[in-house]
Amino acid sequence: MKKLIFVLTLASVTPNLMANSVATTPAANKENADFVAGSKAIGRRDWKAAVESFTKAAQTMQGNADVQNNLGYAYRQLGDLDKSFTHYKEALRIDPKHRGAHEYIGQAYLKAKQPEKAAEHLAALELICGKGCEEYQDLARAIEKYGKSN
Repeated sequence: MKKLIFVLTLASVTPNLMANSVATTPAANKENADFVAGSKAIGRRDWKAAVESFTKAAQTMQGNADVQNNLGYAYRQLGDLDKSFTHYKEALRIDPKHRGAHEYIGQAYLKAKQPEKAAEHLAALELICGKGCEEYQDLARAIEKYGKSN
């Protein structure tokens, strides 16, 4: 009986875990035309086009933390912090260890004049990837710069 309960529990959890991990792979991102168009729009700094493309990508790539993170980034660049936070939080709900989302939501908290919240995400990055990863270093520099100018 215990074995049956274990197998049923495992069977119910595994698809959800796999859906999240498979949907957010670089290969899946490169295969989606809307994701690619959104990435190119970010490269051109065309934030409105990025939002349009990643919004379309979100419809076909549900459960993709990269899509949500990029939507958050584009909205932050447009100055819409409320929508930015919504998408960063969704990215982190999908993938709590998404380094890019932790860095970018930290940057958004600095823009919102909430350095204590940015520091929470810096601490999360330290646990996820250490002080040597690019996302940690970028957010640490931004927090330091914020502290000097405020």
